[in-house]
Amino acid sequence: MSLIASFSLRQLNYFVAAARAGQISAAAAQVHVSQSAMTIAIAELERLLGAALFERGRTGVTLTFEGHAFLKHAEAVLEAANEAARFPFQRRTDVSGRLELAASYTVLGYFVLPAVARFRKLFPHVDVVPVELPRARIERGLHDGTIELAVALLSNFSQRERLNTLTLTRSRRQLWVSSNHPLADAGSVGIERIAEHPYILPVIDEGDRNAIKYWRDAGLRPKSVLKTSSMEALREMVALGLGVTILSDMVFRPWSLDGRRIRTVDVDWTIPDMEVGLAWRHGALSAPAEAFREFLAMSGAGHAAGA
Repeated sequence: MSLIASFSLRQLNYFVAAARAGQISAAAAQVHVSQSAMTIAIAELERLLGAALFERGRTGVTLTFEGHAFLKHAEAVLEAANEAARFPFQRRTDVSGRLELAASYTVLGYFVLPAVARFRKLFPHVDVVPVELPRARIERGLHDGTIELAVALLSNFSQRERLNTLTLTRSRRQLWVSSNHPLADAGSVGIERIAEHPYILPVIDEGDRNAIKYWRDAGLRPKSVLKTSSMEALREMVALGLGVTILSDMVFRPWSLDGRRIRTVDVDWTIPDMEVGLAWRHGALSAPAEAFREFLAMSGAGHAAGA
């Protein structure tokens, strides 16, 4: 029997859940199985692959280099299986046209582009053109009608109540540190301890504005601040121990560009999740926009809201 036929969708689902949760117990609770059943399934998957997918620690699990590489493949297989179940017999040749899809920097690179690639396979006659725009420009365009549909960080919107929105996913924010950082093995860390270390401020998608709010709410300031508009530079700075940062799991990668290890630590402080979703004006959407909205709504279990 080939390797492809040897592991199951169930094992892939458990692996992805554990990778996202960072803890076997939490992942098992999310998918409604026992911790022992999930542990056995993942161990068997590792045996079949001939590689360790996780490093087990006192506070949870973290992806190995091989685990991180396999995660994207596992997610793609599960998504393909889900789409096959959702759209087995529907014809997609009747929808055609062009859709300019507005998206902010982070959402475009880490969320939208894979979705667009999958959508094009189902709707080959719809030309989806992603357009990167800052959040303020997206909101303004949605309100004045120059933008029909957007995928953005809804948690950053200033007048969300005036639009229709659909939450697609939420991503928790954690502390990023180097593998040998003094805080790396802490189960969780308070913001007071984080303030004792240099802080790296990402000036991307209003990450700096959000971070400043965390610090202001805590009545604290970090020891010093480094700023960057490059995610790769930020990862390298963290991996080299030049500073720490608080960012969402959606943009987390356990390795820097040069292969240096990055760890995450829970923050013992109330920090809101990053919320990614669709936004559009009230009224009917064009056929391409409605098809893409429906596709993303079905691909990611969402929660709709409107004014």
